[in-house]
Amino acid sequence: MRVPLSWLREYVDLPAGETGRDVAAKLVDAGLEVETVEQLGAGLKGPLVVGQVLTIEELEGFRKPIRFCTVDVGQANGTGEPQEIVCGARNFAVGDKVVVVLPGAVLPGDFAIASRKTYGKTSHGMICSGEELGMGDDGTHGIIVLPHEHEVGTDAIELLQLVDEVLDIDITPDRGYCMSMRGVAREAATAYGLPLRDPALLDVPAPNSYGYLVKIDDPAGCDRFTARTVTGLDPEARSPIWLSRRLQKAGMRPISLAVDITNYVMLELGQPLHAYDRSRIDGAIGVRRAEQGEKFTTLDGVKRTLDAEDLVITDNSGPIGLAGVMGGANTEIADSVTDPETGRVTGTTDVVIEAAHFDAVSISRTARRLKLSSEASKRFERGVDPQAAAAAAQRTVDLLVLVAGGTAEAGVTDLIAPGAPRTIAMSADHPDRVAGMDYGRETVVRRLQEIGCDVYGQDELVVTVPSWRPDLAEPNDLAEEVIRLEGYGNLPSTLPQVPSGRGLTARQQLHRRVGRALAGAGYVEALSYPFLGEGVFDQLQLAADDAARRVVKLVNPISDEEPALRTTLLPGLLNALRRNDSRGSHDLALFETGSVFLAGPQPGVAVRLPVDRRPTDEEIATLDAALPAQPRYAAVVLAGAREQAGWWGKGHPAGWADAVQAARSLAVEAGAELTVRQGQYGPWHPGRCAELLVTLDGVETVIGHAGELHPRVVKAMGLPARTSAMELDLDRLAAAGGEALRAPRISSFPVATQDVALIVDASVAAAAVEDALRSGAGELLESLRLFDVFTGEQVGEGKKSLAYALRFRATDRTLTAEESTAARDAAVALAGERTGAVLRGV
Repeated sequence: MRVPLSWLREYVDLPAGETGRDVAAKLVDAGLEVETVEQLGAGLKGPLVVGQVLTIEELEGFRKPIRFCTVDVGQANGTGEPQEIVCGARNFAVGDKVVVVLPGAVLPGDFAIASRKTYGKTSHGMICSGEELGMGDDGTHGIIVLPHEHEVGTDAIELLQLVDEVLDIDITPDRGYCMSMRGVAREAATAYGLPLRDPALLDVPAPNSYGYLVKIDDPAGCDRFTARTVTGLDPEARSPIWLSRRLQKAGMRPISLAVDITNYVMLELGQPLHAYDRSRIDGAIGVRRAEQGEKFTTLDGVKRTLDAEDLVITDNSGPIGLAGVMGGANTEIADSVTDPETGRVTGTTDVVIEAAHFDAVSISRTARRLKLSSEASKRFERGVDPQAAAAAAQRTVDLLVLVAGGTAEAGVTDLIAPGAPRTIAMSADHPDRVAGMDYGRETVVRRLQEIGCDVYGQDELVVTVPSWRPDLAEPNDLAEEVIRLEGYGNLPSTLPQVPSGRGLTARQQLHRRVGRALAGAGYVEALSYPFLGEGVFDQLQLAADDAARRVVKLVNPISDEEPALRTTLLPGLLNALRRNDSRGSHDLALFETGSVFLAGPQPGVAVRLPVDRRPTDEEIATLDAALPAQPRYAAVVLAGAREQAGWWGKGHPAGWADAVQAARSLAVEAGAELTVRQGQYGPWHPGRCAELLVTLDGVETVIGHAGELHPRVVKAMGLPARTSAMELDLDRLAAAGGEALRAPRISSFPVATQDVALIVDASVAAAAVEDALRSGAGELLESLRLFDVFTGEQVGEGKKSLAYALRFRATDRTLTAEESTAARDAAVALAGERTGAVLRGV
């Protein structure tokens, strides 16, 4: 909701020195979300005046039409002589009143105006359009043509209200009454402790029997319908400048007089209205539910198929309006048309004004199903004051009579479904208990009365809720009103007392350790949406029968392009990497931990739980069984340089080894023994892919993969070259780790180091050699590290040399050279038996 400060001051006598930012601060304290305060006319400097076009000379020989004009600007130019101006617009003629900016002026955007030679003439100023003055689009995209009553030389800055402040307020769904100047003014008046001049307090004639005939077939969908008729409108009448400017400042485009007035009253009072051309209505107006499949053409020219739940306005010919959403093309207010021969202007002269109150849920469903959100539907969805309908209709009639010279017919139609004011019973100290501080009964009653409630009682209060606050339904709602008006900032800050022995679970602790470990290794956490499109599986080159392709789809997804819950973290991480790389960050290391959603071979069917009793354990178990498995995964992606070059060295690029090392780091945090072997899966390069395994219940289980991504995947997803990634099942890794981590025992005895270089076939995986060495060395082996891989003529064709550093240590003694050598020889022997390895140089 855009709120011009000049308009707001009409209803509340704000202090003279209050700026838009001051008012915004007060409204924020009252609970409204003021997003911005826009300064209209900032930097604008005159002279900017009303001028009258005296002559127009068409200049020839240019690629576009150019006109040389003389304009009377009175004494604004200091001489009283006509001002010579070159202009390319075509929507004005001799005798028209226009807006002229003279040399020395500055327009919005720091655009200085000076005399300059152009198209062979000297132009002393400009004839202005609305967009050049920062007024927005008026629908013409041309020069501003003013009504003839404005005198030449009048200051156009004041006339067009070009200098103002506009508050842009984000209205939450429970504060629908603030989608009007009346509602925001009420909040401002309360915030400043000032009286409100309620624009809805009008003298409204009582309904009578000779108003326009209206029949309501669905009182639940429409509980109030007010109709008024105005005749004899001048088809040539235009919206006055003050009205058009207020619409523009509020973010709406002026269209025609009748439509502009209904929009203006909607912004003023919050009551959506609609004006029908009376000559196009056939018989009585009705309100009913649409017939299934019924056709109807809305004002935007689109033919729509209606549903039986849609509420429509009808006449004898059928639907003429989609209730609370949009009017119909068949009763649209006709534009004024001038007969070129007689000069006679024709258009709509008689209108029927509709001000009704519709069911919020019905309007919301219709607008969403038809994807037809309008200013009216936005207000009805959030709740409109049903008591404002008669005042809004009267305000519209008054403006039509005042501006368009119409005559208000005496007939008044106001159909109201029976109903009683809503009341809420609440103890006087309920807000005190909710807020944790003592307000007292007087404060509670005063604050409730400020928002329009009638309050009765002493210790037990009976509160009658105002008609414009449908969001107030229970005592907690009233307590919230008291607390927000007293100020959220005044609430005491009290930390909750944490019961002993209820810390983080082991799963939560591991999650935190994993995040800290990866962050400490230089990775940055990136959180992505848990949704994906199935096309990403083709980009990742997953097999057609891959379990990751079995997805759970949402019935109502946020985006139709991503309707499925993720089965892998990689798409979100890789998208984040690509986005950052495209914005100039080329050295990237990102990680994410989160749940994935793995559907079973057969989709589960959830049972509908009862609402009249507590579900049984069996019913809850059946519901849980229908849900997809939701294990927690961890993933990293890398690209660019892992270590930057500098005086300290050359640095090195990120690669598959870094991705594998990330997996090893997570295994250390989980206290699990991770086995790394050469593997092949989906998005990874077949020659640079590691398979990550742990032992669960005595069986080696694959829990993830790491390595460099396949070039085709890199190309399909637009990733940097040589992008690497790792993903593993964090829950299975934790299960393999067993109990909580324990600090290792540090031996006080020295270590014995033995290095071995083994020659094996090039096809033999280093992990297989490492497993054999570890098994053969026995319990004296403390650690094993591969520190060199060599190929060349010295080791033979099809061979490679693997050099390992073996560290031996005993917990109770110093090892002798013979013991460490024997352990080394046993390790080499078993490696030779399993992999065919031989000592290099033997």
